[in-house]
Amino acid sequence: MMHNFTSQHSFICKRACVLLSVALLLSFSNQSHAQDPWKNLEKRPSTLNLEKGLLTFNTPKFRLKLAKASQTVAALEPISEKDFDYTPSGRLKQRSSNGMYHLGDINLRLKAEGETVWTRYSTAANRADVLSIQNKDPKIFAAADLSPTLPKNIPLNVKRFWENENGNIALKFVLTNTAKRNVEIGALGMPMIFNNILQGEELEQAHAKNVFYDPYIGNDAGYLQVTRLSGNGPVLLVTPLGKSPFEAYNPLLDDPTPKGIDFEGFHEWMVFSKAYAENEWKAAEQWNNPTSVILKPGQSREYGVQFTLSPSIKAIEQTLAANKRPVAVGIPGYVLPQNTEAKLFLNYVKKVKSMQVEPAGALIVTPTTAANAAYQAYLISSKQWGRARLTVTYADGLSQTINYKVIKPEAELVKDYGHFLTTKQWFDKKDDPFGRAPSAITYDYDKKQQVAQDSRVWIAGLSDEGGAGSWLGAMMKQLVQPDKTEIDKLQEFVNKTLFGNIQHANGPQKYGVKKSVFYYQPDSLPKGTYSDSLNWKTWAAWSHKDANDVGRSYNYPHVTAAHWVMYRLARNHTNLVTQQNWQWYLNNSYETAMSMVKQAPYYAQFGQMEGTVFYLLLMDLKAENWNDKAALLEKEMRARADHWHTLKYPFGSEMPWDSTGQEEVYLWSQYFGFDDKAQVTINAILGYMPTVPHWGYNGSARRYWDFLYGGKLSRIERQLHHYGSGLNAIPVLSDYRKHPDDLYLLRVGYGGQMGSVSNITQDGFGPAAFHSYPSTLKIDGLSGDYGPNFFGYAVNSATYIANDKNLGWLAFGGNLKREGGMIVTEITTASAQRVFIAPLKLWLTLDAGTFKTVSFNPATGKVLLTLNAADAYTPKAYLRIQQDAKGKRYKLNNATERGAYVIPLKETVTTVSLL
Repeated sequence: MMHNFTSQHSFICKRACVLLSVALLLSFSNQSHAQDPWKNLEKRPSTLNLEKGLLTFNTPKFRLKLAKASQTVAALEPISEKDFDYTPSGRLKQRSSNGMYHLGDINLRLKAEGETVWTRYSTAANRADVLSIQNKDPKIFAAADLSPTLPKNIPLNVKRFWENENGNIALKFVLTNTAKRNVEIGALGMPMIFNNILQGEELEQAHAKNVFYDPYIGNDAGYLQVTRLSGNGPVLLVTPLGKSPFEAYNPLLDDPTPKGIDFEGFHEWMVFSKAYAENEWKAAEQWNNPTSVILKPGQSREYGVQFTLSPSIKAIEQTLAANKRPVAVGIPGYVLPQNTEAKLFLNYVKKVKSMQVEPAGALIVTPTTAANAAYQAYLISSKQWGRARLTVTYADGLSQTINYKVIKPEAELVKDYGHFLTTKQWFDKKDDPFGRAPSAITYDYDKKQQVAQDSRVWIAGLSDEGGAGSWLGAMMKQLVQPDKTEIDKLQEFVNKTLFGNIQHANGPQKYGVKKSVFYYQPDSLPKGTYSDSLNWKTWAAWSHKDANDVGRSYNYPHVTAAHWVMYRLARNHTNLVTQQNWQWYLNNSYETAMSMVKQAPYYAQFGQMEGTVFYLLLMDLKAENWNDKAALLEKEMRARADHWHTLKYPFGSEMPWDSTGQEEVYLWSQYFGFDDKAQVTINAILGYMPTVPHWGYNGSARRYWDFLYGGKLSRIERQLHHYGSGLNAIPVLSDYRKHPDDLYLLRVGYGGQMGSVSNITQDGFGPAAFHSYPSTLKIDGLSGDYGPNFFGYAVNSATYIANDKNLGWLAFGGNLKREGGMIVTEITTASAQRVFIAPLKLWLTLDAGTFKTVSFNPATGKVLLTLNAADAYTPKAYLRIQQDAKGKRYKLNNATERGAYVIPLKETVTTVSLL
């Protein structure tokens, strides 16, 4: 039971790490048995010659340690933090053999005039002691000729300099053409090696010692932010030195450091990438136009990066501006619905000279003004669906790229999504031996067919995130945008397939949720049931017994949510739901939540993805005066929260590190008054959920292993807008509503909210995530585990109205204008049911009905609402008002039901004035 939580959280994490790492090795590699890859690394000859010692240099901000023989980084430490290093110095000896990249290495692809093939050169391939260059410049810490560690046939001479740049550290390479012919540099990469290796770390150690890093692939304005897992400062910023654009971000797949669920791999900052674009990346559309440069005989060029410290994550942009780096702020972000007008604010010491949009006409950019004249402001209208790149050229020649994603208006997008799920993905094979009909089943978008079999049985088994994702998305779509035809199908699913197959409807395991209803048991089913083209000899091809296991807690929120949505539809609308009454669905939702802590107690001690549904369920139990059941549910949730409160970082899961339990940990910590733990949670989220001027990374909560478990292209890879985006947006936006002056929180949270729907295709297919590798740069082919992402959108999507001292009046999820003394916002979200007016700290939500516009007068506080017309199933709106206890009190004279004001809707719009 939940009250028997062990306090040995590190033991739990180690156990989970071992179980999942072994499973990963067995399932997704060709090894016949699990081995410790680090032991294999230790057997490799060490070539860094570490025995020759280290060189140590100090600035007021940094302590830099270089391996004396190679002059690559052995440690990069902030002076302000004791015992903290941004680089993996603890594994320096293990990572001292050929092929292991270090900060200070360089990769090149070159082609001399007359040659047709690019030749690759790397300082990491075959180590040799570099030639130290003596110098008297006090700025230069160390300098070396890298010729000994590069092949003799290289047509360039490469020198490297470590320098003090006003207390910051600069890494500079000087490349000189020593040949008698022109030499084209088709690729120049600087490996960014920081300590994101989590293997063997307990959660407290990892949050204290490890970092994650995210790129802004923005050419001359690009940068890399290196943040601690705790979310605490200082933050390491890597910015261009001179003309060294951040053109591409390349995974270092040849580095033998063992990748897995506890290490996503290293990347390199690419200044030039043409050679890759012509070869490995030729099938992908790159974030920036791939370029190269030609060096004439005897000509030299300098390239490099600078390392700077920001005191905190929220101060990154201020630090960039203070270092005369361009800063771009997109409102509401970089995922743009076609019916929403966005804004772009640029802060740089030079004026904008020109702007270019690719594809031409995809965006319309119009100058406007900002509250602070230091910002150059623009209105952005999106016209053409798909990716769009805006290139800003400043008066000094600096070129900044901002990558946008244009999507359909949210209401259209969600409608298409629901239609796709209940038609293309609707599985109705009545003689299915696994009883999966009717349901929305996993879909292969590349093949344009349903996935009825997969050796990862849950994919075709309607459970786990990878299998439940489709029907969960179909259910949550109805919460946002109810459709009678779709709901009729989903009633059949809930009452036949879910309750009674996915979920036990009878017996001692009643309300327990199976791990999969599809399984591999060839001896119990007719010959030919299973495809011979699939590999069934993996741990993931569960037997009937293993698939029937009800002990995985993460399966329960999906089912809880399905019942809860049906309850909300039956309770708040008329004749949408007809097969069962609302009481039946509400009770099933409650019993499923309680069953999780009873039948799946081990993992139930961790925060659950979609755990928000338990809070929403509790609020509805209380509103219905089901007080006994509400008390029991609250007691179980309190026991979990009490346990989390004993832990410094309560973010364990079935993985050694995770980014999805934080959603529920924050929510219950806040609810039960554990404000310190709620703050720890928000800090950690901000450590792995950035805001940068790029739609793929903005608000994209880190996740890098779920392509293995829920994707088609199966590999360890930074996933862009995996379901972590939608789920982590829930606590971030909740925290913003508590701190409405903190625009950073709103930008991060809204980036995640819109990221959750950014990958839906024009015809409505929702993919697992977007592949970030530059060889791919497209959505995954499977629907997989997308459902939890849309859950985040469905329960969290809202319009935010704010007034920033630098940027002025802003709308996120709406079009804002001033009419006299009123701020009028047209609501453009798909649900149009939630609005937060930040200056008033006023949170308005509808259980039924939709907002058309929300207006308020900043001077008087007057609030005016217009609601859209009634429809056949929604004759009434139910309005809830949450407000700051110290501010103006708003109310209506209307009657209330279950804590909501009842507003009869008209055949045209209904206008409501809050008193």
